[in-house]
Amino acid sequence: MGERALEGLRAYRLIAGMWVRSTMIYRTSFLLTVAGNLLVTGLDFATILLMFTRVDSLGGWSLPEVAFLYGLSATAFGVADLVLGSMDVLGSRIRDGSFDTLLVRPAPVLAQVGADRFALRRLGRISQGGVVLGWAAVSVDVHWSAAKLLLLPLMLGSGAVIFCALFVAGAAFQFLAQDAAEVQNAFTYGGTTLLQYPPTVFGKDFVRGVTFMLPLAFVNWVPAAFVLGRPYPLRLPEWTVWSPPLVAAVCCALAGLAWRAGLRSYQSTGS
Repeated sequence: MGERALEGLRAYRLIAGMWVRSTMIYRTSFLLTVAGNLLVTGLDFATILLMFTRVDSLGGWSLPEVAFLYGLSATAFGVADLVLGSMDVLGSRIRDGSFDTLLVRPAPVLAQVGADRFALRRLGRISQGGVVLGWAAVSVDVHWSAAKLLLLPLMLGSGAVIFCALFVAGAAFQFLAQDAAEVQNAFTYGGTTLLQYPPTVFGKDFVRGVTFMLPLAFVNWVPAAFVLGRPYPLRLPEWTVWSPPLVAAVCCALAGLAWRAGLRSYQSTGS
């Protein structure tokens, strides 16, 4: 298992490196696309700023607090999008028969699909989310203890892994649906948009679903509530603020099982 994982990482690095080298041939174009990506993703936060021109709080949360949620979600998702954001092309590869070429190559299929069309321009989303998170961290009315400072990298790392698991699980679903890129995007891109707003603006049944069924809440809602001194709507035990790494590990295990099941069920187009 360990050797297979190292082999996958090596294959991913080689394929991603190939795409990076091809991108950097046209450096001006690359810089423009990164800037464009940063501006486009920044429109999400601009929408939140426009809301706060009309209201003083959103679900009882101030602008810096909502910006804190936004920065955590956008940055964690940006890392996952950079690493595995091309997984949604799997459906088109299955339909046109090009997926078969990946099966005969001497490299793990998941690494090949994940690194396919690696887009360095997605750094713009990470940069934009990081800037908002940095501003929010110094603007919120919070006493930054050692525990709260430790939670910051824990949230970002675990959140990125949870989103990566969603990308893999969504790709596994495409083995069955074959044209489910938009369904996958509803849980990945839709998930990060959802987490940019406080849980108090949603109904409790919905919050329960996002906490226990599809545990996106552990990307930022649950630990951020502890950092900001906000009560979580579901009154979870205090120890759950430290559970994002465990949730991320479980999500990865389930996504891995789904990927293996999907890959085994794949039937070639015959073309």
